[in-house]
Amino acid sequence: MKFKLVIPFLALAFSNNVGAQDISVQVLSAVEKDKVISNAEVMIQRNGESSTKSLTNNQGRTTINSGFPDDSNTLLIIKKDNYSSLVVKCPCNDMTYALSPYMKNLDGMRIVLNWGKNPYDLDSHLTFPGNHIYFQHQKGSSSNLDVDDTDSYGPETITIENKRFGETYHYFVHDFSNKDNLSSNKLSASGAKVFVYVGQSLVKTYYIPKNKTGNVWNLFKINENGEIVDINNVISKTTQDIGINYADNDREEEVYVSNEDKKRALQLNRKGDQAYQNKDVDAALEFYKQAIEYYPTFGQAYGNLGLMYIKKGYKAEAIYANRKAITYASGNSINTTKASAYYNIAKIFENANDFEEALNYYKLAKELKENTVYDNAIIRVKNKIAQ
Repeated sequence: MKFKLVIPFLALAFSNNVGAQDISVQVLSAVEKDKVISNAEVMIQRNGESSTKSLTNNQGRTTINSGFPDDSNTLLIIKKDNYSSLVVKCPCNDMTYALSPYMKNLDGMRIVLNWGKNPYDLDSHLTFPGNHIYFQHQKGSSSNLDVDDTDSYGPETITIENKRFGETYHYFVHDFSNKDNLSSNKLSASGAKVFVYVGQSLVKTYYIPKNKTGNVWNLFKINENGEIVDINNVISKTTQDIGINYADNDREEEVYVSNEDKKRALQLNRKGDQAYQNKDVDAALEFYKQAIEYYPTFGQAYGNLGLMYIKKGYKAEAIYANRKAITYASGNSINTTKASAYYNIAKIFENANDFEEALNYYKLAKELKENTVYDNAIIRVKNKIAQ
């Protein structure tokens, strides 16, 4: 039985929206198989307007009369205390979504896969030296497959408890239902989405590229220094080749940003700067996030976002943002920018008494730029390690 919340006033207010429809969803735990999440707050947004809020029932379900079409210009937002908020582009009707409990580790990551009714079985895979995490090998070194799903929708969840410095990780999705059909387009038509969580936050969402042929969605790798490299393409692999030699298919995704979107991003970044000068950290953080939505490779905005995360005490998120600032650093001062971001990361680890990891990042900073601050930091953490 689906719980259906109908608000007559809203239905009237949005009656002019062509294609408006009820949107029904179910909310589950990302880390416990088939555990429903009741009393989660669900809301629909479109062009700055919001529906009323609805709570999931004891089956984790709710239906919202949003007054909005169920298309890619509509957003679904799900919130619950002690879980990372989820924001996702629709279509959303009859979909299942999963909430991720807050993560405590500085260098942890949770990767959650959801998809539609078909294909029935999509599988998450994570490979790194000596490890291949998937349904046949669910536990590895500081990583595990928390939830495996074989009957549509998901979630499938892989958690990295602590990333190992100096090692490359690779995440991809295999269409197990069409594992022997290298020319299948079912994966591309699945509506699959992958949500990446760090600390208390959803930091990245991937959407399956449409109108592609292949049975493997090659999403991203994490390089030796912990930086996420987006790939996001659909390829074909035989079952025997799954998890083997993706080097020929891991070219970084090219992101096109229009001049208009860059202009909007720069304006939002300046608004963030102004909010920070006015000591409104929350507003600044949101402005920097919005700037990145318009301009996903805006390194300066990521650097600013990292500072706001530190001010808020979101240390894992600050590490993530500084790594993105490193990835997208550009211009004449590129080495200075990267070194500064590595230093920020190292300082977070040092303050958390993870001196080995701090030393790794102080060394990376020094490799890019000579600075007595970096020299002193290296000496300091070496002394702490020796104690």
